[in-house]
Amino acid sequence: MRGRVAGWFTGWRLWRLPSHVRMYVLLVNVVAAGTTLATAWLAPVRQIDLIRFGVLAVCAALAIEATRHIERQREYSRAPTVAYVDTKAVWSIAAVVALPAVLASAMVVLTYAVAWWRIWPRERPVLPHRWIFSCASVLCGTQAAVAVLALGMHEYPGVLAGGFGPGLVDLIVFVLAAGLRWAINTALVMVAIALSSQPRSFADLFSGFGDQLLEAGAIGLGLVTAALLLLANPLILAGVVIALVALHRGLLLTQFQRDARTDVTTGLATKRWWRTVAERYLEHARANQDSVGVLLLDLDHFKAINDTYGHPTGDLVLREIALSLRDEVRDQDVCGRWGGEEFAIALPDIPSAEHLGHIADRIRRRIPQVVVALPDQDSVISDLTVSIGCAMYPAEHLASVDDVLVAADAALYRAKQAGRNRVELASA
Repeated sequence: MRGRVAGWFTGWRLWRLPSHVRMYVLLVNVVAAGTTLATAWLAPVRQIDLIRFGVLAVCAALAIEATRHIERQREYSRAPTVAYVDTKAVWSIAAVVALPAVLASAMVVLTYAVAWWRIWPRERPVLPHRWIFSCASVLCGTQAAVAVLALGMHEYPGVLAGGFGPGLVDLIVFVLAAGLRWAINTALVMVAIALSSQPRSFADLFSGFGDQLLEAGAIGLGLVTAALLLLANPLILAGVVIALVALHRGLLLTQFQRDARTDVTTGLATKRWWRTVAERYLEHARANQDSVGVLLLDLDHFKAINDTYGHPTGDLVLREIALSLRDEVRDQDVCGRWGGEEFAIALPDIPSAEHLGHIADRIRRRIPQVVVALPDQDSVISDLTVSIGCAMYPAEHLASVDDVLVAADAALYRAKQAGRNRVELASA
């Protein structure tokens, strides 16, 4: 039995993480445990507090059970470089407002334990460190919120016990506490993402960050939950559970829409979404007498990488190439994965074919600088090259996206035939 427990513990992926990531995760866990113990004495636990905790716990468990299949899909399809929108915050925020600190902390632990047990049964043997870290980051934010409420409220706990006490001041204190809880939790998670995935820029790190505004809705719903728990019939909390199920379905729909536009391997636009955006650019150019440039890129000898190192390593190479492409273009330019090792870029408002050629050549010179470290090996893949075909709209006989793509593809073919690692412009 002892050997089985030891094997389960040593099998965690935590021990395979880079040392600096592992130390950061363990440090946050220790801080969470220490601050939780430090705030536990701030208020005594009464019998009514235990009853309210029980009501919240039952509602939280029901909500997690009702949404566990949606949560599993959200987790599978989410981008690894974006902080997760945690709707369990409804219950922990309500607990911070309505219950003593020790029970508020217990609510965080309970919701994460139930979610871990019900949402990820197959991953439990190897991924507990992720859930422990997520729980620890929320605990750190929770203790900060508890401290703000304890210092700023005339009565702690039970901010809502007298209808916000003296009035607007208590509401402001609550907003500050909830905002600090969110900010600390999100910051700790974003640092972990930055240390683990090493994004190239702040733009990469904060891509999709607008989804975090949805957590503001969870925080507001947490306040409503606390008010219902303290001031009204707790049975009305069934309505909060129903609202959470509806919110989860809305989140899933938004995520599916984003996934339909994003290539899972590279993070660039899918072929279909790239065409949609490119068609919009051409319509705008047609209406405003502007221009659009299109680049088709093909990695040279990419099949040899897949044959030598395997397709997972090939995917790593494609991902690094995608990051370099995004670094070399503007925010309004759309990069897409066209298929296999081919990429497409649509660039609006390009003044001339010569200017488009300069951009393409800059990208061509950037690609050999890409270095891909091989997993569990000391070697790297480097000295990659790319062939690029360029086409401009408007031009003679180019009336649609398909026409521009055919012209760019013909130029790409000439670049390949001429020896690769070249840029070719479409014939006028």
